[in-house]
Amino acid sequence: MERYLKHQEIIDKSKRINDSYALDQQFFDEIIDQLLDSELESEDVILTGFQRLLDEVDHEIGRMEQFAGMTPNCFKGCAFCCYFPIVLSKMEAKMMFRSIEHFSEDRKQKIYDHWDRYYKQHKEKLNQALSMNHTEDDTKLAYKKLNLPCPMLDPETQACMAYEVRPIPCRTYLNYSDPKVCAENHLPKEPFSYEFLYEFYFGAINELIQALYENGEDVFVDYPSDVWSYDYLPAWIEKWREGTLHEL
Repeated sequence: MERYLKHQEIIDKSKRINDSYALDQQFFDEIIDQLLDSELESEDVILTGFQRLLDEVDHEIGRMEQFAGMTPNCFKGCAFCCYFPIVLSKMEAKMMFRSIEHFSEDRKQKIYDHWDRYYKQHKEKLNQALSMNHTEDDTKLAYKKLNLPCPMLDPETQACMAYEVRPIPCRTYLNYSDPKVCAENHLPKEPFSYEFLYEFYFGAINELIQALYENGEDVFVDYPSDVWSYDYLPAWIEKWREGTLHEL
């Protein structure tokens, strides 16, 4: 019988990470240095940097898990966390959608067709969700109770349709206890969040865009205004579909 970590064990291991694990900014800095020294076009620099920095968040979590002796029990098709509100900057949204545009035609069209159905099917819940203030403390629970799936969640496979470029919140929320705690609770206490990694990731991607911008390169984000504009992922997708994201 598989043994899952108890809540107190997760707290103890998390404390060990906080007290003894040294995050190394160099892993993120090296990605930026390599890309700025490359001969890639500016769009390729941005999109490659976007994905490599997201991957580095995953790698850093793996290093911390190894340090603390933790193994996540999340599995493909377990999509309970795909009903949480996902908030990201306009800059990240544009990079995510531009990355999706580079997917294969079949994969891209499947996402676009899914969005057509999604925004019709969930219109009422979306109106409720997107009217919530994402900066308020009680919004997360209220949003989760709507049972509104992420627009990137494939309803057939229960897998992310853009997994490799999924946002930071989707990567940093992990469960090391019995998976049923996610099924039985809107906000279970057991899962652990590595949201503190956002500072490292976002600082690096901002440095990359800023360097290109100051060098006069053609960037597809409005710098720096896009850096500080935040909204829900479904709201950004809706604006992207309407063709208004670049105008706002």
